[in-house]
Amino acid sequence: MKDLEQQLALIKRGVVELIDEEELKKKLERGTPLRVKVGFDPTAPDLHLGHTVVMQKMRHFQQLGHTVIFLIGDFTGRIGDPSGRSETRPPLTEEQVLANAETYKKQVFKILDPQKTLVEFNSHWLSKLDAAGFIKLASCYTVARMMERDDFEKRYREQRPISIHEFIYPLCQGYDSVSLQADVEMGGTDQKFNLLMGRTLQGHYGQEGQCILTMPLLEGLDGVRKMSKSYGNYIGIDETPQVMFGKFMSISDELMWRYYELLSEKSLEDIENMKRGVETGEVHPKTCKEELAQEIISRYHGEDEAKAARQNFASVFASGGVPDDIQEWTCREGEASTPLAFLEAAGLVKSRGEARRLIKSGSLSVDGERCMDAQTAFSKGEYVIRLGKKRFLKLIVQA
Repeated sequence: MKDLEQQLALIKRGVVELIDEEELKKKLERGTPLRVKVGFDPTAPDLHLGHTVVMQKMRHFQQLGHTVIFLIGDFTGRIGDPSGRSETRPPLTEEQVLANAETYKKQVFKILDPQKTLVEFNSHWLSKLDAAGFIKLASCYTVARMMERDDFEKRYREQRPISIHEFIYPLCQGYDSVSLQADVEMGGTDQKFNLLMGRTLQGHYGQEGQCILTMPLLEGLDGVRKMSKSYGNYIGIDETPQVMFGKFMSISDELMWRYYELLSEKSLEDIENMKRGVETGEVHPKTCKEELAQEIISRYHGEDEAKAARQNFASVFASGGVPDDIQEWTCREGEASTPLAFLEAAGLVKSRGEARRLIKSGSLSVDGERCMDAQTAFSKGEYVIRLGKKRFLKLIVQA
């Protein structure tokens, strides 16, 4: 393992909060690999880059020789995590949890070294707790402390329902740390209460308390809200390389550095040198953005696919060409073949209102010619549709 200062520098990269640094130093000074726990409730089968921030930190611990535990919350997933919720989260079925868990495992090993990762399911110990065991677990924490949690306090103040089983969730997550004898646990900033619960329960069960690392919630493509599929500002790790590359190139120059810090394998020193190059005009920010996109896409799709996506982007957006993987959409003549209809139906816009606004602004072109008519139906034939700089569609109109 590397020396203490080198370890701490890598561990603290991008971290929002470390509880407690002095305790972590003592753990590291022992010279034995730490047990680093990160829990995932498989509530959705597809991951985006926002999910991978904490996984990248897990990879850092692996590089330092520590033991990473990838914990799948198949038991807690059937309770439903109340973190950040204004209402009770609906629980998943056992079939949903297991199916999502398998997808998670396939995706996460594109980042983590499977030979250095322990995969655990918390049903292995939580399903064995009988009624007496859960009562003992619940006795370790008070209702008053539980109500200090922001989402619970807010819902109570607003007279929104809080189910008793929602108190069980953080207790179960904390008990995971007891069962795994975790030295470190990581999670997003929205998980701080649950992470501290593990530290507290370890003390009740006679264990040394785990250290806590909270990681930031990655901003989405808009640079404002957290990355989320519901906001439409995400980069999915299973999206095509061409789609991923185009999304990377759409982020602001400022946000690019944030992505470099949290997602890239480049050293902080190398990133600072790139920044200085941009500031002095020696390096164009577009080049840095392309380098970032190629690095991340290589991680999930391979180097050849990433290079091809970069070349495709250059040919499409530098020469006004058409992407190789252009989406196709087929419709019938009539109302379905009006720009307002097919732009929405094909998913190029979220609503007809957005389509109308973009057409009015001159963003729509058909076979290379600008189109300002939102209502006229297209006749039978094939058309190359371009909306703005980055949205393409091959429209097939049938009689």
